Amino acid sequence: MSAAAQADPATLAAVNAARADNGRAALVYDPKLEAAARAHGEDMARRGFFSHTGSDGSDIGDRLRRVGYAYCFGAENIAAGQRSLSEVMQSWMTSRGHRNNILHRKARAVGVAQVTGNRWVMVLAAPC
Repeated sequence: MSAAAQADPATLAAVNAARADNGRAALVYDPKLEAAARAHGEDMARRGFFSHTGSDGSDIGDRLRRVGYAYCFGAENIAAGQRSLSEVMQSWMTSRGHRNNILHRKARAVGVAQVTGNRWVMVLAAPC
């Protein structure tokens, strides 16, 4: 997990701006969520696939448990090809399912990773 990704306020600001525009509470950044996002993104890039199901059959719950995140809510957005944060946020916010995840009332934290091949993974969650 890169220090730059953890320190980048633009990602959290973009997510929270979208939430604020829709009357939702701000999220906090969580390095465990970023680790789960990065691991899944790197798995997809390395093995050449694009899916919410990992190459080992894992789902978002499995990936959250792997990073030690005790969750009561978890959701995942994936995207490929967008070259910037603004492009991927625009794409997600114009997709009903992705938008619903970003604006979900149960979400409390977020982590986002961009990996090789402009693959993006966003993990949203709430601890128990």
